[in-house]
Amino acid sequence: MTDNSLAAVVMAGGHGTRMRSAVPKHLHPILGRRMVDWVLEAARPLGPAPLVVIASPESRDAFGEVHVVVQERALGTGDAVRSAREAVGSGAESLLVLSGDTPLLTAELLQELVETHGREQATATVLSFEPADVRSYGRIVRDSDGTVQAIVEAVDATEEQLELRECNSSIYVFRTELLWPALERLEPHNAQGELYLTDAVRDLVERGERVVAHVAADAAETEGVNTRVELAAAAAALRDRINLAHMLAGVAITDSASTWIEPGVELEADVVVHPFTMLRGATRVAAGAAIGPHAVVIDAEIGAEALVGPFCYLRPGTVLGPRAKAGTFVELKKAIIGEGTKVPHLSYIGDAEIGQETNIGAGSITANFPHRPGQPKGKTTIGDNVRVGVDTLFVAPVTVGDDAWTAAGAVVSDDVPDNALAGFPPRQVNKEGRGGKRDG
Repeated sequence: MTDNSLAAVVMAGGHGTRMRSAVPKHLHPILGRRMVDWVLEAARPLGPAPLVVIASPESRDAFGEVHVVVQERALGTGDAVRSAREAVGSGAESLLVLSGDTPLLTAELLQELVETHGREQATATVLSFEPADVRSYGRIVRDSDGTVQAIVEAVDATEEQLELRECNSSIYVFRTELLWPALERLEPHNAQGELYLTDAVRDLVERGERVVAHVAADAAETEGVNTRVELAAAAAALRDRINLAHMLAGVAITDSASTWIEPGVELEADVVVHPFTMLRGATRVAAGAAIGPHAVVIDAEIGAEALVGPFCYLRPGTVLGPRAKAGTFVELKKAIIGEGTKVPHLSYIGDAEIGQETNIGAGSITANFPHRPGQPKGKTTIGDNVRVGVDTLFVAPVTVGDDAWTAAGAVVSDDVPDNALAGFPPRQVNKEGRGGKRDG
């Protein structure tokens, strides 16, 4: 799929005022990625060199290793692409221009666009689409031979042009050597002094250059996001796309509409995901495991045939072994839970390592907070085949040996040897007249 003669720029310099947010529009999160990251991930399989992001001054440091060009003033799409000329360089024959607010784009669609551009030997190729509601999208006006004659904004369109269903996605491929002169010839035609990329397309048409359009088979892939309503709709579409892929690969998702799985999650066949479950980050789940309902799992590893939930929270660094269980209202953090071990309900296990076939009684807690400021959190180590009584508190750092038991309500602050019984809180003492009843 890689095209060594292709460069790409992603326009991500707008402020997105309709989002009503202090966060730049392109940096709003969707299913574990920022909006612009979805666009970058769609472009990367094509192998563009370079891949450039055009950012605003406020977001110039938000893109890591990606080549960033700062558009100091928001003077329109034409000015944005023109500002990337030096970064793009002279090595690429074609330039793919993307909008950073189209998170539903796929690499497959972009590859089709690039292939159409090459096959048609076009100077410019527009990615067009036919939405159910054309709203205020610019319309594609074609000539009798099917080439693009003009891109007309809705406010400037005639009644006849407004009847057209083919719309502009603001995604293009240009022949680079002819794009730069066209951008230099742009002049503002509005009070804001903005320069539009559509005017560069018009300039090329007027000079007799060949401009064509590639129609997206699925109009939804080209939909832009400008409001929080559209952001939520895009997130739901990505959720459905991810869940569909997992289900086709053998995962049982019992209620797809309430299940949110981020793109970095790996699920093996025969995993069962129950309703209202969120799987995030680099979580990995082995075959036969069941998760949920109402479970949140972040950057955790779940072994084969393990059980998670309901109402369970697995935080980063958790490893739940094969056939292990993290039950109702259990929270695990940086905890390694051995094969067959059960943390059935109402417990917090953090910064801990528990062996195989151990049972943790309800309400048990590892108190891992450091004793002095600046110290690392303490670790609790519990061996194999241990029976932990209900409401046991482990004051870390502490180690419990194999085959040990703890009494109900025990506070374990010293190491427990193998095959020992620890605990024995004070016996019950009744003090007369100390209840809640008051005279009068």
